[in-house]
Amino acid sequence: METFRSSSLPARTRAASWNALYSARINAADLTTAEGDTFDAEIRAGDLGPIGVVRMTCGRSFIDRTPRHIVHAADRTYTFILQARGSGVFAHYGHQSTLRDGDFVLCDSAAPHSYRVDDRSEVVMLRVPAMVLKEHLPSPECFCGRRLDVSKGLTSTMAALTLSLCEQLEAGLSFDFHTRVARHLLEMIATSYAIAFESLISRSSIIGGRHANVKLYIEQNLRDPELSPSTIANRLKLSSRYLRMIFAAGNETVSAYILRRRLEECARQMSDTRWRGHSISEIAFGWGFNSAPHFTRSFRERFKVSPRDYRSNPHRLQVDQFANARGAELAAVAR
Repeated sequence: METFRSSSLPARTRAASWNALYSARINAADLTTAEGDTFDAEIRAGDLGPIGVVRMTCGRSFIDRTPRHIVHAADRTYTFILQARGSGVFAHYGHQSTLRDGDFVLCDSAAPHSYRVDDRSEVVMLRVPAMVLKEHLPSPECFCGRRLDVSKGLTSTMAALTLSLCEQLEAGLSFDFHTRVARHLLEMIATSYAIAFESLISRSSIIGGRHANVKLYIEQNLRDPELSPSTIANRLKLSSRYLRMIFAAGNETVSAYILRRRLEECARQMSDTRWRGHSISEIAFGWGFNSAPHFTRSFRERFKVSPRDYRSNPHRLQVDQFANARGAELAAVAR
């Protein structure tokens, strides 16, 4: 495995150089750190058959992959992210997951995501080409952004195996066994997801896949003020009736989903210290709203406070929000 250390980079341009390194070795994104150019981080990267393996240690960091980073012609990959040590908050496909030691989350390179890594953390990423993963997990889009709890099924075993494999690769695992080990690892990952999300897998694969494709298109175009059920139906070549039907599985209309996701992204940016210099209206309009009164009214209906009050005290309000979101996610999985 190759090793890259931030300490080897020029001090004055360390942050920018590390962002370029992350974008080149993992996924194009904006990576910023709380320590600026004084931060300390390390990436170890290698391959296990068709799986790209990345082990990263870092301090408090923010990783944002936006639509401008996504090249649609690029090969699509899925990344299993293991929060090996520390904690983080991962937002993707309309889900926001708080990750602790041993938790996994699945990420789609074709969709935007944000990842806040807290404290001194260690993260392992297993990067799998879409065609390879779908041989083991046929509809991976259905699981993107959902936390795979370390206490569920085989997850703790899978976490321990992943860390052990990283150590074996660093020690020099024979290439003769890479493909075989990768195949068994993907089978265990698929089994872990099957146990933890049995109800999602039991849904119609066609409806589930269509629903995920619609959500992907929405996530990629969430900032577009013209985004609507009719534009989505036209772009994806679906009838309006069929669009309503496939979205009904999530107990939420297309319009309601778009509004909720825009409000969630506005709330996330308002609580982010990096956006303190931007006005509330600027943030709202950047996420597709074209009416300040409509945004304020919708925000108050969802979060029970005004945008201004939310911004002045986001931490307490986020705790309640995350708890409610987690409860809703568990209820959806149980159905």
